[in-house]
This record gives sequence, structure tokens and C-alpha cells, in this order.
Amino acid sequence: MKLLALDTSSEGCSAALLVDGEISERFELAPRGHTRLLMPMVREVLAERGLAPSELDALAFACGPGSFTGLRIATGVVQGLAWGLDIPVVPVSSLASVALGTIDAFDLAEGDAVAVAFDARMGEVYWGCFQCRKGLPAPLGEERVCPPMTVALTGDSERWFGAGQGWKFRNDMPGDITDRMSAVDESLVPRAVWVARLAEISFKRGETVSAEQAQPVYIRDEITWKKLPGRG
Repeated sequence: MKLLALDTSSEGCSAALLVDGEISERFELAPRGHTRLLMPMVREVLAERGLAPSELDALAFACGPGSFTGLRIATGVVQGLAWGLDIPVVPVSSLASVALGTIDAFDLAEGDAVAVAFDARMGEVYWGCFQCRKGLPAPLGEERVCPPMTVALTGDSERWFGAGQGWKFRNDMPGDITDRMSAVDESLVPRAVWVARLAEISFKRGETVSAEQAQPVYIRDEITWKKLPGRG
């Protein structure tokens, strides 16, 4: 299998190429450099393996939640490539990708859980809980956007780990939440290498979409829309 994965959902910019289980990646922290960096990264990972875009089986991207501008950049590139190459797309949760990175970083055991928080601006965080199952993040409830003071843990895991830059607001989170964290890594941001690994599994399950259906996930927009009078 040959899959190209992209991420521009946070201040990180990355592209990863998965070829028959082996992954190569380009990654850089560049809050305002996504447009400049992304396509050169794509060309580099393809050239490294001597692959032409026409040899790809699928594309993947971190579909959000995250930076609105960043999400639009990756979405546009993925849509353009998918249309031109006529191949499917695998959208991957940005929060789930960081949960996978946390499982790796802390070498989590079966049943351990991860609470991922991103800075959603406007005094809120994007929040998602995941449990380690066979080395992969399984969602524990729906991802959401909320003030730090209202975050909650789901599931019955005994050991919890925090990840993501939204944990800089830990002082605003409930004490019973922060006290349960065995460790917290605020430095973890989404990366294409994690997106690729999750996308490979989804692809094998047939969980793909067309270029037109490859859309960013704006959790805040969805919640706001539901609250509009007559639109709920």
C-alpha cells in the first residue's frame, strides 16, 4: 500500500509517505509557513522513495479540529490531488493523531487513557478522550469544544495521560481532572506520521471518502449551528 498523509491542523506542518508499512516524514513547526512548506514536503517524501503521485493508492489528512486556516490548506491540497489522481481520501481526527503519539511517547499499556486538549481560542479547548487498545487510540465519547473548566473524562480507565497544547490551561481545568493525570505533554501537536498510521487502518476497513467529501471538521461551527434558532 502507498499512502500520502498531510497535516497542517496546528502550528506544525508535515507530510508522510507510507509504503508497505514503512513511513518517511517531513515535519516542521512553522505557524505561518504551511502554504510555503507543504508541497515541497510532499515532493521530497515522494522523491525519497522514487514514487510518482500516480502510484499512490490513497491520500489522508488531519481533518480537524484545529486551526481553521490550517485545515483549509490541507483540505485544498488533498482535494486537488484526489481529484487529479482519482484516488480515495481518509480523513483522520487531529485529536486521535495526538493520542496515538501519546501512546508512543509514554509507552502506554492496554487500557490506559489519553485526554487530548488543543487551544481552540476564545477561551475554549478542543477536547477528546481515547483509550489505548492494542496500541491504538479508541475514542471514548465524542470530541467537543468547551471552556477548560468544563472538561470531563469518559470511560473507566485507571491511568490517564494528558497531551496537546491545550493543557497550558490546566490551571483552569477541574482539579479532579488534572490530579488524575500520570503525566502531561503540552508539546505534542498533530503529525502526518501518526495520521498515516491511523489512515492505513481506516483504509483497510474501507473507511474512505471521495475528493468532494474530504472536508475539514469544524467542531465549533457545528455546535454553533445547532444552537441557532430553528436550526437545531
